[in-house]
Amino acid sequence: MRDIAVFSGSAHPELAAEVCAHLGVPLHPVRVSRFSTDCLEVQLQESCRERDVFLIQPLVAPVQENLVELLLMADAARGASAARTTVVMPYFAYARSDKKDAPRISIGARLVADLLVTAGADRVLAMSMHSPQVHGFFSVPVDHLHALRELAAHFGRYDLANAVVVSPDLGNIKEAAAFGRMLGIPAAAGAKERYADDRVAISSVIGDVAGRDVIVLDDEIARGSTVLELLDRLREQKVNSVRVACTHGLFAAGALKRLSDQPDVEEIVCTNTVPVPVGERTSKLTVLSIAPALAEAMRRIHNGESVSELFHAPK
Repeated sequence: MRDIAVFSGSAHPELAAEVCAHLGVPLHPVRVSRFSTDCLEVQLQESCRERDVFLIQPLVAPVQENLVELLLMADAARGASAARTTVVMPYFAYARSDKKDAPRISIGARLVADLLVTAGADRVLAMSMHSPQVHGFFSVPVDHLHALRELAAHFGRYDLANAVVVSPDLGNIKEAAAFGRMLGIPAAAGAKERYADDRVAISSVIGDVAGRDVIVLDDEIARGSTVLELLDRLREQKVNSVRVACTHGLFAAGALKRLSDQPDVEEIVCTNTVPVPVGERTSKLTVLSIAPALAEAMRRIHNGESVSELFHAPK
C-alpha cells in the first residue's frame, strides 16, 4: 500500500482515521483556509505525484461547505499529478434529487456528479445512494456499497423467531427483502405518500406484522417523520416490539430524541457514514462502523481486485 495517499476533508475525520487504521496507512493532513472574501482554499499536505489518492468526505451539514471543500481537494490532487483520484463519499446528500418531479426543478444529484468528475474525480466509492439511477449520473466508475451485512450481523444476535423487517415505503422494499433473506425473516412495507419534506402519510402496512417483533429498515433517517408515521400504523397492528435501523443516521432537527422518546422503540441502529455528535446520542442509539467495509473496498480498488462481492446483496 506504499503508493496510496489518503486525505480527509472536515466532514468526518474520525471515520477517515478509522479507515486508515484498518488499511495500515497514515491519514495525511489537509489545510483548509478561508479568505476574507469567504472563499475556501485547500492544500493537500503530502505528495500526490503518481500516487493512488483517496479523498474521504461525506456530504453532511454544512453540505455546501463540505461539497466545495471536496471539489477543491479533487482539483488539488489532479494539479499535484495524482495517478488516480478516488472520491470516497460515504453519504451523498444530493442523491434524493434524482428526478424531475415538478416543472423547472433542478436535478442536484446529476449536477453534483458532473462537478465531481470535472474537479478531477476518476472514481467514486459511495454507500447507499438512495436510488439505482444515481449511480448512472456519474461518467466515471462507481462502486456502490451497502451496509446490510453490518446491520444483519448486529440483529443476528437477537431471537428472530417472530421477527419481520418492515420498509417504510415500497421504494425500499427490495433492500428490506434482501435484509430479510440475510436474517431468514419475512419482509413487509408501508404504503407511503409524501406531501412535503417533513410531511408524509402511511395509509397501511402491506404484510403480516401483527404481534411480531418488527425491525424498521430505511436507507436514511433525517427528520424521522416517516418512521414516526409508520409507528402509528404498527401500533394499530399491535406489534410486539420495534427496533429501527438505517444506514445514514442524519437525525436532523432533534429526530433522534423524538424517536428515542417513543416508549415502544427499543433500539435505534445506524452506521457511522454520518457523524452523530456525542452530546446528541441517547441510550437507545447503537452506531455500527462501516470503516472495515470502506477500507476493504479501497484496498481492492488500489490492488485492481474485484469489489463486487462487497456491494452485491443476496438475490
